[in-house]
Amino acid sequence: MHRLQRPGYQHSGPSAVAWGIQCPPYESVVEPPAVEVGALPPRRHAPRRSPARRRRDGLRDRPLTPFPAEVMVFTTQIFVFYFLPVFLLVYYNLPFRWRNAWITVGSYVFYGWWEPWFAGLMLFTTVMDFIWGRVITRPGATRLQRRGAVLACVVANLGILGFFKYYMFAAETLNAMLASVGARQFQVLQVVLPIGISFYTFHSLTYILDLYRGHATPAKSFSVFSAFVALFPVLVAGPIIRYKTLTAQLHEREHTVSRFASGVALFIIGFAKKILLANPCGHVADTVFAAAQPHAIDAWVGVVAYAFQIYFDFCGYSDMAVGLARMLGFEFLKNFDAPYRSESITDLWRRWHISLSSVLRDYLYIALGGNRKGETRTYFNLAVVMVLGGLWHGAKWNFVLWGAFHGLLLAFERWRHRRSVYAACPRPFRIGFTFVLMLLSWVLFRADTLTDALELYRAMFGLGSPHEVAALMAASIYTPYRLIILAIGTMLVFQPLQAHDWASAPVTWGRIALLLPLFAFSLMAMFSQDFNPFLYFQF
Repeated sequence: MHRLQRPGYQHSGPSAVAWGIQCPPYESVVEPPAVEVGALPPRRHAPRRSPARRRRDGLRDRPLTPFPAEVMVFTTQIFVFYFLPVFLLVYYNLPFRWRNAWITVGSYVFYGWWEPWFAGLMLFTTVMDFIWGRVITRPGATRLQRRGAVLACVVANLGILGFFKYYMFAAETLNAMLASVGARQFQVLQVVLPIGISFYTFHSLTYILDLYRGHATPAKSFSVFSAFVALFPVLVAGPIIRYKTLTAQLHEREHTVSRFASGVALFIIGFAKKILLANPCGHVADTVFAAAQPHAIDAWVGVVAYAFQIYFDFCGYSDMAVGLARMLGFEFLKNFDAPYRSESITDLWRRWHISLSSVLRDYLYIALGGNRKGETRTYFNLAVVMVLGGLWHGAKWNFVLWGAFHGLLLAFERWRHRRSVYAACPRPFRIGFTFVLMLLSWVLFRADTLTDALELYRAMFGLGSPHEVAALMAASIYTPYRLIILAIGTMLVFQPLQAHDWASAPVTWGRIALLLPLFAFSLMAMFSQDFNPFLYFQF
């Protein structure tokens, strides 16, 4: 079987493929190697089985976790032991007027470490948006000229984002439609998705839209604006930062020992969440999602493990980002607020990825009319915003349905005056029901295809026929170590104290005595782990 390679997954060479060079014909690209479950012969020694045969044998293709060894993220030794110390040493020995420029230089090195041309693309859009900002705020500009400038800027940014992120999705969907009616398919370019393009595009768009609305003043220099767009703590995994919230800090910020220590504390906690909790939970989740026809209890455990993985991973990266920003004198808002303690879906979206939720609300939902055009339009706007929010997470139909699932639930709760259907139940039940709804949605989010998601739903509700090798999976996921990790995860996600709040308090010797062993243990785990995925390649 041959099919087009997915962008990003198998990419390891130069990026010329992304710049308009025609790829080999659709049929000529060899399918990427598959990760197989169980003690199978190495792939190069085993004949390739058909998908149907693999499913009959209890196997399922799983995309390789895209984490090339040469990349630099917060949980790699090159970042912890080399990049960060050198960056901070230079930063604190520079006069303040040069620090934004150093942030830009360091951020481009950090970002270009993945692929140098990623930095070139970001520089191009940054220059473009800086110029558009000057056009929008030009003295004497008419309303029509300002509106035309902001429209051109939005179209340009979304056009670039759409090409790199959604071209393959649209082309493959169109080819599938053509194939279904027997029409000839067309050749498809292989487009590599630049890491973090969604985040810095949204950063730039908030700048442009806030300038147009009069909510922000233009950046005084390109150095200031480029530092805002490229700020490496939030560049590849968020949270999404608005220019107007950083304007004052970009021009003047306080550097104190207590703020720096607080940042280090938060970084260590986020680092530990990712290494000690998210990665082991990811092992369990990957095992279950890669297996065909698991037992019902195993399927539920796998989905719970994925819920913990994505929370500790995403929240951990947010904590590390906020901690790093504090080391540089910046202060960001909290991005997660105990989301699995939510009592309804409406409550959930006030606690989960708060920066994205607020951006979608302020720049999309309100732009569509919000709740100002009647109830029906309000429900429609909610659904549209959540579908687009789902599509923001990745170019797959799974994400579209994930967004629609949440959009419908939000609209339903809005129809009930922001009350869930289980609002009359005691609080623990409300939290439990909301968590189960979230689990059901995570199946769509994590599954490779809609077919895989449906199979897992069938397994979760006992409608499938567990494969004879499914029992072997228990030996892999129910080890004492992984059960302890899942138990710790359960206790942490349902308790109210958040790392962001805990680390904001002064760092005492007692806290240092807790943090140092935690960091040392996390570092040892980082060196020993061979599973350290980065979940944001498709964002």
